[in-house]
Amino acid sequence: MRAVHPDVEAMLAAVRAAGTPPFEALTPQDARIAADARKALLQLPPEAVASTRDFGIAGPGGSVPLRLYRPMGSSESDVLPCFVFIHGGGWVFGNLESHDALCRRIANRAQCAVVSVHYRLAPEHPFPAAVDDCAAAYAAIVRDAGGLRIDAARIAIGGDSAGGTLASVVALMGRDGDLPAPVYQVLIYPATNLDQSLEHYGANTPGMTITGATMVYFRGHYTPRASDRTDWRASPLKAASVKGVAPAFVITCGHDPLCAEGCRYVERLVQEGVRVSHLHLSDQTHGMITMTKVNRAALGLQDMVAGKLREVFTDFTSPLAR
Repeated sequence: MRAVHPDVEAMLAAVRAAGTPPFEALTPQDARIAADARKALLQLPPEAVASTRDFGIAGPGGSVPLRLYRPMGSSESDVLPCFVFIHGGGWVFGNLESHDALCRRIANRAQCAVVSVHYRLAPEHPFPAAVDDCAAAYAAIVRDAGGLRIDAARIAIGGDSAGGTLASVVALMGRDGDLPAPVYQVLIYPATNLDQSLEHYGANTPGMTITGATMVYFRGHYTPRASDRTDWRASPLKAASVKGVAPAFVITCGHDPLCAEGCRYVERLVQEGVRVSHLHLSDQTHGMITMTKVNRAALGLQDMVAGKLREVFTDFTSPLAR
């Protein structure tokens, strides 16, 4: 078996000692309560930023909540590049608060604005509600770039887990002209193929944060109609082509049932001529980027994401950046 990072082993031992049930043993409502409770146990307190602002845009199912972060050292008049972030949570839980600390650190380290997007959750709102909300939010952010004091020519998209899936879909829609095209995409252990059996998730390390059974639980709520799992908006690995999509930074973890499909998506991007950076953490587990209190690698990974964004935003020539 592949080695497990000592911090991951310690965290899992604490989870076992507490008798915490896996998400698939809970109702969606109880899973949300459990996920919210884990935040204080797993995450360091959020750092200060220059400002935050909560607002909403009109989406296809009502208002879509957003939060704008501006980094320390910036003023309200500065026109900043922007990272649009979509949170994970298996399409079942997660919100603006669950990834607040991550967004703050990326804003400060990348010296960019960050807009965090919340979308309708399953099972109350199954596929394609989350896709529709994220697409509407991204279009609105670009459309109102002037009012938000962000540079419409330097906007990247990204997310973790389910959010990484949604970010990859937004990037493909940008490639196709259905949305403005982002300049970059950051996909943190994304799900790219929901159309597979439990066995296809491969051998799982026992007791990890999620397993193949957890993914079957998530996708059952998100895509209760099995036929939807072949739709590329649910399974971007099934897109007819990824050629011409925005350059990508993709992160995969060895002890993660999504590892193989994430790596396959990287292979497709490379084969079809997309510029990709791929970071594989063989000793890490799903969800680790937000586990800053218990996993020493988490802050470093957040800073690496911020560094990639800063590099992209610095190198990209925008009329407003000249």
